[in-house]
Amino acid sequence: MSLPLRLRRRRPAAALLFVLMLVPAIRAQWRTPWTYEGPRGADHWAELDPEYKLCAAGLAQSPIDIGETVKADLPPLEFHFEAEPLKYLVNNGATVRVNYHDAGSPDALVVGGKRYRLTQFHFHRPSEERINGRAFAMDVHFMFEADDKSVAGVAVLVNPGTANDVVAELWTYLPTTEGPEHAVPGLTLNPMGLLPSVRGYYEYEGSVTAPPCTEGVRWFVLKTPIQFSRDQIAAYVHVYPNDARPPQPLHGRVVREGR
Repeated sequence: MSLPLRLRRRRPAAALLFVLMLVPAIRAQWRTPWTYEGPRGADHWAELDPEYKLCAAGLAQSPIDIGETVKADLPPLEFHFEAEPLKYLVNNGATVRVNYHDAGSPDALVVGGKRYRLTQFHFHRPSEERINGRAFAMDVHFMFEADDKSVAGVAVLVNPGTANDVVAELWTYLPTTEGPEHAVPGLTLNPMGLLPSVRGYYEYEGSVTAPPCTEGVRWFVLKTPIQFSRDQIAAYVHVYPNDARPPQPLHGRVVREGR
């Protein structure tokens, strides 16, 4: 499948600037390679490396299929995102990711008075989270870290529909092959455009969704999906037809849902 023509097109000004300024590759490094399917796929991660043992032995793994929930008075999610130059874009062999390495970045999530700094956001196809058995076309995962090193993740579900302006900009420079981080000169993005306007959510305790499957992640799954156009989804499918871990057992965990 080839990329849609309008996604391959460069605006004249952007074309002059489209010389990728390579920066030192500060990217996730996996000691042992893994994939989503096949002999190194999700069902075999724990067998590939002792560091990945939680992928099978963990009792609080992500993603999950959200079904039965407990209604609760949950605090609002306060997103403090700003438009910033795109410094760290990478195809790391598992997803397309935008990294935020600057400790002083203002981009953050505040929930219940606790502040988490945005560290990266990335994409999955199809959605890793499911709602009552339903998978969505894609999802966006925002990952955050607090001063005490605790980690939070926000999952945004994606339906096909109208084009997303942030994705329209980002996909112009979509890295279609694995490689080092790079900056895109002249491109400024505000990730607020990847959030729905209504931000009710589910909350549960889980893990990162790729090896080493580290647990202790506080997950917030937004209930209202956003939309990408079918062309935008197709462009990502061209790179990653499937980069989603299957849902994991709850093992007695409770999923809380805002009233």
